[in-house]
Amino acid sequence: MKLKISGIELRRIAMPLVAPFRTSFGVQTSRDVLLVRVVTSEGEGWAECAAMSEPRYCSEYVDGAQDVLRKFLIPALPRDGVDAATVGRALEPFTGHHMAKSALETAVLDAQLRLTGESFGSYLGAARDRVPCGVSVGIMDTVPQLLDTVERYVAEGYVRIKLKIEPGWDIAPVRAVRERFGDDLLLQVDANAAYTLVDAQHLAELDPFGLLLIEQPLANDDMVQHAQLAKLLRTPICLDESIESAAHAAAAISLGACSVINVKPARVGGYLEARRIHDLARAHGVPVWCGGMLETGIGRAANVALAALPGFTLPGDTSGSHRYFATDITPPFVLADGHLEVPTGPGIGTEPLADVLKEVTTASEWIPF
Repeated sequence: MKLKISGIELRRIAMPLVAPFRTSFGVQTSRDVLLVRVVTSEGEGWAECAAMSEPRYCSEYVDGAQDVLRKFLIPALPRDGVDAATVGRALEPFTGHHMAKSALETAVLDAQLRLTGESFGSYLGAARDRVPCGVSVGIMDTVPQLLDTVERYVAEGYVRIKLKIEPGWDIAPVRAVRERFGDDLLLQVDANAAYTLVDAQHLAELDPFGLLLIEQPLANDDMVQHAQLAKLLRTPICLDESIESAAHAAAAISLGACSVINVKPARVGGYLEARRIHDLARAHGVPVWCGGMLETGIGRAANVALAALPGFTLPGDTSGSHRYFATDITPPFVLADGHLEVPTGPGIGTEPLADVLKEVTTASEWIPF
């Protein structure tokens, strides 16, 4: 069903984090979030752009995402009606900017599914009504601080713990967590490309800890060296930043650069491409899981639906709302027995709370169509 768009709102909101989140590429204390609202004659659709304030995780950043949406992506949409598939084709001539593209495609898809009464989960092919949840634990100042943090998340019921690592903060914290919580704890690490192949022998010291995987140990653009590293480690390698499309996933699998894939819809250009990566990986027997970008409830709702697809066999970073925010802009996602329920309402199955949204809004731009 094609939608007639009357206008698109680009809304910026400021979301302080409940605690600083440190990775190998920096420390975050708040999220400057770009929301996209597509308004049609029949209704509206919401989406969240995952771009961060600075181009550290990838080349995209929130000001740039808003600019490219305003100048190029929104004007490229056909005036005679759109659906999610049409958006992808219309934006294909523009290089990169996957997070901005994902936000626009997702907002259109949300509006489209709200009109037909179908949920994201149903549309994407969800096989479960709830998904197991992991949590990402940032780099801490001390090992005791890390152990206290992990203990709190384990007590909350998270079924998998992911530790951010970097040179100087890797073997010791992993060993400490294993010794405190035992071998039954599902544990993995994420390097965010902080190492080089020279560090292979050092990274092999993680092998005895029985990790689920080591995520993105080397540079984003070097699948060949990841394939070499995979031969030197017993710990499975998972690629994150390296995978920006189904074509990248196919190349990584063919090269032996990874045996697990972290699928982040924003990074690959949207949920339709994310589903293609899921289908490809599943056909090759490669497990996938859904990564997170510190999303509000808008992005989290769609991610939870994606994580319910049958090939998502590992717990994702689909944490409860209060992991990052004291107050979410949607009704909060609350962990129950280590799981989150997959929204069943039309579209993403949730929408912003008007009073909260007004309070956190820092700017709004209306683009007539």
